[in-house]
Amino acid sequence: MNHLIIYANYNDGSFNHAVRDNLESTYRSLGHKVTVRDLYAMQFNPVLTSDDFEKLRAGHLPDEIIEEQRYIADADVLTFVYPVWWTGMPAILKGYIDRVFLYGFAYKRGPNGVEGMLQGKKVLLFSSTGNPKKDYEGGMYDAINLTSNTGIFEYCGITVLDHVYFPSVLSVPEEVRTQYITDSIVLVKRLFGGTH
Repeated sequence: MNHLIIYANYNDGSFNHAVRDNLESTYRSLGHKVTVRDLYAMQFNPVLTSDDFEKLRAGHLPDEIIEEQRYIADADVLTFVYPVWWTGMPAILKGYIDRVFLYGFAYKRGPNGVEGMLQGKKVLLFSSTGNPKKDYEGGMYDAINLTSNTGIFEYCGITVLDHVYFPSVLSVPEEVRTQYITDSIVLVKRLFGGTH
């Protein structure tokens, strides 16, 4: 199985970085192929410009977009690791979606309306939050899931396996953060332990 980890955190010492590293090593330990795209390390340009649209209309996408689309096309499972900022993705990740998940690649219009073009792919999302779980349970988790899980990934035909949240990541004790990672590894092994 081919996994693509898309990582969006500027801090190499962050909890998100530890999650990413542990997921990568777990996928590899299961005998799967893994590619990591670290958006900050790549200095990915998140700004969708009029030049991008002109190139799209002319059928000549920028090379960096073609490259990312190839990674996605080759992947069986997409894994996103990022902090929640202002109840959404960091700008660099949202810009990645804007520039890479384009019409004609990720979705198209068909006789019955919009059709997702990434059928057969699966996605896992791992998101840390600074605030406690109770701050999100009054509908905020539902809103985030609706805009990201449904509004992006399911719209493109991708099956959402899970969206895991790590609340209060900056203030919980170290043993809680360790348990968050352990639980993520258990989830991945349960989902992918028997498939290669």
